[in-house]
Amino acid sequence: MAKQEPVLLSDYERQRQENIAQRDKLLRQLALDASSAGLGPGQKPKSARAAPKKKPAVKRIKDEVVPRRTSSRIAGIEADSEVAKRKAEDDYVAVQEAARVKRQRISGPLDLSEIQIAGEGWDKNDKSLGDIFRRGADPGLRTFGDEEVKETTDKELRALREKMSGLELYDGFEPNRIKITPERIYSLGFHPVADKPLIFAGDKSGNLGLFDASQSSPSVKHEIVKTEDQDEEEADEADPDPNISTFNLHRRTISSFQFSPYNPSHLYTCSYDSSLRLLDLTKSSTDDIYAPADGSLDEPISGVEMDPLTPHLLYFSRLDGHVGRIDTRGPHTADFFQLSEKKIGGFSLNPTCPHFIATASLDRTMRIWDLRKIGGKKGAQLPALCGEHESRLSVSHAAFNSAGQVATASYDDTVKIHSFDGMSGWSAGRDLTEREMAPSAIIRHNNQTGRWVTILRAQWQLRPSDHVQRFCIGNMNRFVDIYTSKGEQLAQLGGGGITAVPAVAQFHPTNDWVAAGTASGKLCLWM
Repeated sequence: MAKQEPVLLSDYERQRQENIAQRDKLLRQLALDASSAGLGPGQKPKSARAAPKKKPAVKRIKDEVVPRRTSSRIAGIEADSEVAKRKAEDDYVAVQEAARVKRQRISGPLDLSEIQIAGEGWDKNDKSLGDIFRRGADPGLRTFGDEEVKETTDKELRALREKMSGLELYDGFEPNRIKITPERIYSLGFHPVADKPLIFAGDKSGNLGLFDASQSSPSVKHEIVKTEDQDEEEADEADPDPNISTFNLHRRTISSFQFSPYNPSHLYTCSYDSSLRLLDLTKSSTDDIYAPADGSLDEPISGVEMDPLTPHLLYFSRLDGHVGRIDTRGPHTADFFQLSEKKIGGFSLNPTCPHFIATASLDRTMRIWDLRKIGGKKGAQLPALCGEHESRLSVSHAAFNSAGQVATASYDDTVKIHSFDGMSGWSAGRDLTEREMAPSAIIRHNNQTGRWVTILRAQWQLRPSDHVQRFCIGNMNRFVDIYTSKGEQLAQLGGGGITAVPAVAQFHPTNDWVAAGTASGKLCLWM
C-alpha cells in the first residue's frame, strides 16, 4: 500500500490553526483562574447537612361558619332524604344562633359575683364596692419642663405651674404592673370620694376595672433583698401584684361612664353594644337602663352624662349622630334628636346651665344647642342651634366646664378653647355670631393617635379647689399635659415605667389627682 504524503498547509491555514490553539489555551487558563477564585461553576462543596427547602406559606382562607358534619348513616337517616335536609338546615341555624348570642349585649339584672372575670373571689357581704367607697410620637421627649417653669415671670402662673408640675407618679406599684383592664382602655375616671383614690376604667371588650390606690406594694416601702436560697416563688409572695377587680358589664367597648351627682354609689355606663346600664356600688349589682326594643339593632353609644340639676334625667350620644334623653324613673324609652349626619364622638352638658349641650362630630364641627327651644315636625324635632365652629379636620370631643368654656380636640393637631360668657342670661335659642363661636385660644397639640391608641380628649377638672379652670389631655410622647382655660401649659406629667401612651386622662373632680390609661390596659396615676 502506497504511503500517503502529508498535506502541505498554506501560510494562511497554518496561521489560523495557531490562532485557534492559542485561543483554546487562553480559555482553559481563564477557567482555571475563575475556579480557584470561586467564581466558576466548579464542584459544589459538600455541606454537613443539606438545608431543607422552605415551603411556600399556605394562604389561609377564612371559611364560613358551617355546621359540623355528622354521620347520617350512624344516625339512621337516609341519604338525600327530606329528614337529612332538615337536619342540615337545623344544624346551620344552630351555629348561626350561637355566633349571634356570643355578640349579643348583656340584658337584665346581674350580680357582680356572676360576672367577675378577674381579682379575688367576690363576696358582696364581706367586700362590696360600697364598703370600699365608705372606707374612704417621641417617647420620652419633653416639650415642657422645669426650664419653662423657672422662666415664668407671672407669680400666680408660676406658683400654679410649680404646684401641678410637683405631682408625682404613684409609687405604690410601677405603672406596668397596674393592669386595671384586660384590654385597651377607652374610658376612665375617679370616684368622687376625696379621702382615697378609687379609679375605674372601661375597656374594649366591655370590662370595667377598679383599682384602689390606697393599697401599696411591700417592695416599695421595704426593699426586698433576695438571698441565694430564696426562689422566685418566695419573691413573688413577698412582692404581690396589686389587687384589682374586673367585671364584664357589657359585650363591647365601654365608651363612657359617669357617677351620679346625686348618689355617688350609682355609676352609669354606656357601650358600643347599644346599651346603658346602672351599676349600684352598695348593692353590688347592675341592671339595664336603656337598650333598643329590637335586640337585633346595632346602635353604638359613644357618651353618657346626667343632668346635674334634674335628678334621673340622662343624656347619651350615638355614633349615628343622634343624642338621646331618658328619664330613669319611668319606662325605659328615650327621645332622640339627630344633631349630626355623621358620627358624634363626644358631647357635654354645661354643668351650670345643662340645657346647653356641645357636640363634636366627624363632620368637622363643634356645635352649641339649646334644649329650651325645640322645634320641628313630630318625629324630627331638634333643639335650637345656637352656633357652630368648623375645623379643618374632624373634631373628636367637646367638653364644657363650669365657667361656660368648651375645650375640643381635633385631628388638625389643635386643642381649641371656646369661651361663652354669661350663658345663664342668654335668651332661648340665641343665635351666636361667627366671632362669638371663634376659639379664644388655640393650642398646637399632636392628636394623631393612629389605629392602636385611644382618641385623645381634653377633660376639665369638675370643681377645682382653687377655682382655676384647667384640663388634662394625653400626650403621644407618653406624658399627660395640663393646661389652663387660657391655653397656658401648667405641667407635663411623666415618670419611669410608662411604656405606652397614657391616652385616656382624667382629673379627680376636686383633688389634684390625675389618672390615665393606656392601650394595654395599664394605669398611670399622679398625686
